[in-house]
Amino acid sequence: MMEKTAKIYVAGHRGMVGSAVCRCLKSKGFNNLVTRTSSELNLVSQSQVETFFQEEQPDAVIFAAARVGGIHANNTYPSEFMYENMMMEMNAIHSAHKNKTGRFLFLGSSCIYPREAPQPMPEDCLLTSQLEQTNEAYALAKISGLKYCAYLRRQYNVLFHSAMPTNLYGPGDNYHPQDSHVLPALIRRFHEAREAGAEAVTIWGTGTPRREFLHVDDLAEGLLYLLELENPPDWVNVGSGEDIAIRDLAGVVAEVVGFSGEIRLDTSKPDGTPRKLMDNSLINNLGWKPRIGLKEGIASAYKDFLSSLESGLLRS
Repeated sequence: MMEKTAKIYVAGHRGMVGSAVCRCLKSKGFNNLVTRTSSELNLVSQSQVETFFQEEQPDAVIFAAARVGGIHANNTYPSEFMYENMMMEMNAIHSAHKNKTGRFLFLGSSCIYPREAPQPMPEDCLLTSQLEQTNEAYALAKISGLKYCAYLRRQYNVLFHSAMPTNLYGPGDNYHPQDSHVLPALIRRFHEAREAGAEAVTIWGTGTPRREFLHVDDLAEGLLYLLELENPPDWVNVGSGEDIAIRDLAGVVAEVVGFSGEIRLDTSKPDGTPRKLMDNSLINNLGWKPRIGLKEGIASAYKDFLSSLESGLLRS
């Protein structure tokens, strides 16, 4: 069991995942949290990261820092996605080990698995065939972080392990018109269409790809559950166990937002991976399952979107 007084460094605390992790930790009585903004600590800089770990000596790290984005962003900036994510995670994992951090929980992504992986995707299908080309750079960086943690654990018997979340959404999401993930992009698009009285909303691709979604507050609960395990897996999937076609997802978002117009498909745009459903049996067998349903979660996300929009704090 993790002591309530443990000093826990949450990397990426201002992002959607990091802020949810901080909320969850505080709600459970963990108040000795260490955080740094990107202007205070540039994780790409090896010297800055080494100095930080030498000075702070955290007992545990939850690494939720990353450069993230949807298909457009990954396809447009692959070199930045690979370099920045690789440097951030390697610097942090290496410095944590060097300074004898007791526990390191690294966050990856479901995109690490092959494009043609069996569905649902088990942990052991990693590196069995080619990755999806549209997010290969990001996936390669995340695979490297996962493997480095596993190698350190095997070689030095340290508790460095990883969690692979599925597609996430919720409070603090990024609603950029081009660079956001599919669900926040749909929320913004349908909201703006409703406000403008538009007759239709066009979504990318055929609408047939299927995606799994997990509310970020459920993820935070899952990560803390893993952090409390004495012998967690080297890496484990964290998802909802259910997927939905993008066309049907658009229908749910339209209903929640109150848009009653037509939903059109732009089949000239890429679909990405045909299906991405993770096999969550490992974490379920360890005793954890999510609790927030998709429609309920989208409704709460839209409420947060409206609140952030009104206050001028919308991430975009």
